[in-house]
Amino acid sequence: MNSQIKNAARDLAAADRVTALTGAGISVESGIPPFRGKGGLWEKIDPMEYAHIDAFMKDPAKVWQVLIREMKDVVDRARPNAAHQGLARLETMGILKTIITQNVDGLHQLAGNTDVIEFHGSFAWQRCMNCDGRIETRRVSLVDMPPKCLCGGILRPECVFFGEMISLDHMSRSRLAASSCDIMLVVGTSATVQPAAYMPIIAKRAGARIIEINSERTPLTRDVSDLFIEGKAGNIFDCLLMEIEKLR
Repeated sequence: MNSQIKNAARDLAAADRVTALTGAGISVESGIPPFRGKGGLWEKIDPMEYAHIDAFMKDPAKVWQVLIREMKDVVDRARPNAAHQGLARLETMGILKTIITQNVDGLHQLAGNTDVIEFHGSFAWQRCMNCDGRIETRRVSLVDMPPKCLCGGILRPECVFFGEMISLDHMSRSRLAASSCDIMLVVGTSATVQPAAYMPIIAKRAGARIIEINSERTPLTRDVSDLFIEGKAGNIFDCLLMEIEKLR
């Protein structure tokens, strides 16, 4: 792994424009369970019953009580880990320009990254379905279900429910960031959920080098990734930043 980290550090230190794609794996180390896979949220509840926009519109109190309350509790406690902080440090160093994330936890912004494209929206904020006002999720009271805005409208997360479209702006900005980078960092994503999983392919076809950091191999590892570093993202970023600092 040492040689892989040194190679990645050399590539990143010499890069002009780096884009990162992050998934649930980067936030697991902050105590946020994934939605899919072993131990994921969808093993405990049916996403079509609780995470579809039709389910929310039909019975928002039920969705808030079963799904959103639990997510709020987890996100309220979560803090950025070493991987989030490492990406923020790469931005401060002028290496990383944009993060495309599949996560809805807001931890990249909390760590200090400023250009974050939240592919599936954000759970860090709630929006009123009546007046369109916004409030941070951590400030929402759960005394009444569903929680309501001061105007009386029902609050809903700014994340994308099943049955809703991904923002066209997020799509176009993500494609631009992928096609214009010289390195794409792929961190903590299974690379199976489209269209986010297609971003590294767009980057690769545009001539970018793909550096993948994951706890296990993915569909990208063999045919798309130029460099694969296996392990916990936090530990890897600690080592990676140390190596980059030596080169600067």
